[in-house]
Amino acid sequence: MFPSIDAHDRIAQVRQTDGETFALPWTSFAEFFRSRIYDPLLVHRNFLTYYDDDRQIHRTYTYAEFGAVVERTAAVLHDRMGLTLGDRIATVLFNHDQAVILYFAAWTRGIAVVPINAEEPAEKKLYILEHSEASSVFCWHDDLNEIMSLQSALPALHHIVSVGDDGLCEGEWSEARDRRHRAPTASRVGPRTSSLDDEALIVYTSGTTGPSKGVILTAYNLLIDADAIAGWHAFGRYDRLMCVLPIHHVNGTVVTLVTPFYCKGSTVLNRKFKTGLFWRRLHEEHVTCVSVVPTLLEFILDADEDISPYRLDCFKGFICGAGPLLKETAMRFEDRFHFPIHHGYGLSETTCYSCFLPNDLSLTEHRHWLRDYEFPSIGVPLRHNTMTILNDKGQLLPEMSRGEICIRGGTVCAGYFKRDDANEAAFKWGWFRSGDEGFYARDQQGRPFFFISGRLKELIIRGGVNISPLEIDDALKGHPLVQFAMAVPFEHRYYGEEIAAYVVLRDGAAPITEAEILAHCRRLLPFSKCPKVILFGQEVPYTSTGKPKRLDLKTRLAYALAAYRDHQFKEA
Repeated sequence: MFPSIDAHDRIAQVRQTDGETFALPWTSFAEFFRSRIYDPLLVHRNFLTYYDDDRQIHRTYTYAEFGAVVERTAAVLHDRMGLTLGDRIATVLFNHDQAVILYFAAWTRGIAVVPINAEEPAEKKLYILEHSEASSVFCWHDDLNEIMSLQSALPALHHIVSVGDDGLCEGEWSEARDRRHRAPTASRVGPRTSSLDDEALIVYTSGTTGPSKGVILTAYNLLIDADAIAGWHAFGRYDRLMCVLPIHHVNGTVVTLVTPFYCKGSTVLNRKFKTGLFWRRLHEEHVTCVSVVPTLLEFILDADEDISPYRLDCFKGFICGAGPLLKETAMRFEDRFHFPIHHGYGLSETTCYSCFLPNDLSLTEHRHWLRDYEFPSIGVPLRHNTMTILNDKGQLLPEMSRGEICIRGGTVCAGYFKRDDANEAAFKWGWFRSGDEGFYARDQQGRPFFFISGRLKELIIRGGVNISPLEIDDALKGHPLVQFAMAVPFEHRYYGEEIAAYVVLRDGAAPITEAEILAHCRRLLPFSKCPKVILFGQEVPYTSTGKPKRLDLKTRLAYALAAYRDHQFKEA
């Protein structure tokens, strides 16, 4: 279940903070949670505001109200469902106040949350549910039948519970009771006291080889990264962050849920990002910061709304990461709207953000680091972690030399769940290996400003979401006339990267059009993962050892795909 002893020791070494260890003042997430909801200065202050504009739903919770509903939900998890410390629950939900309540309720009981994108195909949901050994699934009521159809293949699953606007519904608890007396799992053997080392999130990331990996984030990870983010941006009780990113990803969860709660501020949760409501909501809710991906900056630029009617004097700017930011986008955005982009970088494996551009830069310095190198800088490491550049032998590289971005410190995860092979590869030389290529340059103060120059991994990052090309390859190869197919990214104005496919047809195959291949993919994949452009060829690009040459193919096709850079590919 957990990494081997050797791997565990290496992971523990990587998670050590350089210098003096920072000690959080709480022994568990539950203790941290109570320190907020019972704080007499916070009980009547707003913590969570929720908007579902399509259904015209608007709800608010003070700290006291949020605490009460979380504690009631935690009691349901424990008293009615029998969930306890060390258990894991999966959520198949979207941005919703009930999802936030469920996350916090689980964490106060030492229960880990396994968030699953509701738009994933059933096969991906099944894999995550099976691999994570989740004992309970909480899904939106519209998805109940799909999850129930998977239950027979999930022996560890005890409960399926549907969620609606009013909270947890009856779901399939009657069937779950019949399963409740199975033998205890390893995680429940023996007494154990809740601590900051409890698993809090297991986030399944897309991988370039093999199945998705479950990143184990502890309660300590969540709080230490929240401390780093809040400290870097000087967030406090009068700050109000807005969430427009999905909370089944660490960005939405850590930056705009945990961090505001940590700094005693508040959060505005949106069901969806809507360009036409964006600036008005910042104005009406007195938002001080919002976390976005580069795709959203492009959409806001395209809308080109006149923001002069809005009072935005308390707005500090945009946290931006999770995807390639074009220098052109950054410059056009700041020139148009005159708010700074706080560019940064991190991974699920480092909880969320590991570095940001400093906020003490002059305007000239800020624009220098965004504009004057080949790529926009991702900034300087946050406290509680350290970053460096290593070569393929684990040796430190000097300034401006390209190698692998590596990270260590308190924000690094506790490893991959049940993946000793992945732990062996990722935790080496006393560092976590990001798989991203980069370099650094120092400023006059000696601070290292990091840059990403490419990805060693082959993930496609579309709109801030990691997409495995293997899943797309398989869908393409499922067409009876396709001999070989490979998904490759190409630079795209709106999404940072968009998806193309290189296809080789079988010998003697009947003529087939690009539209037919695209239609085939859309029957098997969500629109976000579908190729938008098909390029036909005859050569099958494999190495001598039989590995597909994806990066080589991406380079070869770059010229042909350049014409599609600014196309708007929209769901039909």
